[in-house]
Amino acid sequence: MNILLVGYGKMGRAIEQIAVDRGHTIVGKIDVQNRADLENFHRSHVDVAIEFSAPEAAYANITTCLQKGWPVVSGTTGWLAHRAEIELLCQQKQGAFFYASNYSIGVNLFFRLNRQLARLMQGQPYELALTEIHHIHKLDAPSGTAITLAEGIQAENAAVQGWTLAPDRREGYLPITSEREGEVPGTHIVRYESEVDTIEISHMAHSRQGFALGAVVSAEWLVGKQGVYGMDDLLEDPLSLK
Repeated sequence: MNILLVGYGKMGRAIEQIAVDRGHTIVGKIDVQNRADLENFHRSHVDVAIEFSAPEAAYANITTCLQKGWPVVSGTTGWLAHRAEIELLCQQKQGAFFYASNYSIGVNLFFRLNRQLARLMQGQPYELALTEIHHIHKLDAPSGTAITLAEGIQAENAAVQGWTLAPDRREGYLPITSEREGEVPGTHIVRYESEVDTIEISHMAHSRQGFALGAVVSAEWLVGKQGVYGMDDLLEDPLSLK
C-alpha cells in the first residue's frame, strides 16, 4: 500500500517503521511544518491515510483526506465533538473512515473485559473509579481510552450516568483521574472498591509498538471498503490480525 502519514510525531515514526517492515510504502509525511502539502497530494498516489496528529488539527486533516477520496485511519483523540460531522461526510463521499481511541489489540480486548466486569458488578456494593497515566506530552485529559472505558461501563451499568474528571465528583458519575508522568506509553486501571475488598483490572502498555501495529493492520483491513468502522469490526475478522 501507499500510505500517507498525517502527523509525524513519535506515533507517526513508530507507524512508519512497522508499515515499511510489512512491505508498504510511505509516500508522504505531513506535520505542522508542511500542513499545506496535504492539499498537493494527488488522489491516485495515496491508498490510505493514517492520521495521528493533534486534537486541534484532526478535524481539518480528516476532512481533507475524505474529500480527496482517501480511506482514513485516525487515532487522534480530543476532537470527537466533530465525530458526527466526519461520519456524515464519509457517507456523503462514499468513503471509508476507521477510528479508535486506542489501536492496541490488547487494549481492545481489555475494553471487552471491562464491559463484562461492569455487567457483573451492576448492583454490587462497590465504589467505582478509573485512573489513566500517560506521558507528559499528551495534550488531552482524560485519555480517549479512558473515555471509551467509561462509556463501556455506562453502557452496562444503569447506575453510572456519565463520567467526571477528578477531583470533580458527582453522585452517579464515574470519576477519572488523569496523571502525566515521564514517558509512560499508557496505563489504565478500573477499580471497584468496598469495605472488605478491591477488584481491579488494568492494562499497561510497554511501548508504542502495539498501537502502531494496530494502526497499520487497520489500514490494511480498511482499503477497499466503504463506511465507518472501528476496532470491534476488525476484531470480528480474526484473519486480519495476522
